[in-house]
Parts: sequence; C-alpha cells; structure tokens
Amino acid sequence: MEISTNHPLIRFLTEELLISQASIVFALQQSEQTPSLLPMTLWNYGLVTLSQLDEIFDWLERYGSFES
Repeated sequence: MEISTNHPLIRFLTEELLISQASIVFALQQSEQTPSLLPMTLWNYGLVTLSQLDEIFDWLERYGSFES
C-alpha cells in the first residue's frame, strides 16, 4: 500500500511526530474499513506514545478529520 504524503495529517505524522511511513501504512491497513481510527490504531499497536496520540487529537481538532 502506498500512502499519499500530500494529505496534511500524513505530513504531520511524518514531519512533526517523526512516525515512519511503514508504521502509517501498517496502521492504515489495520483500519482500512474505518480510516478515522488511524490515530487509535497507531496507539493500539504501540506505534505512537500516549503523548503523541494527544498531539494527533489536538491536530485533528484544529484542522479536521483524516477523511476530509
């Protein structure tokens, strides 16, 4: 699976939180039916810390959802 690095959330995850694209691809595959669960999937598999998860939710609150 290839991900679009143009999506603002993906850019935030890779550039600000330094999450690898491989981790993001894995989490997207696990949450394929519901992409909005991406942050929780990343956390559930230990790919982000609780602090990073909080930052992701703050970002989503400011800039919108993954699907928009």
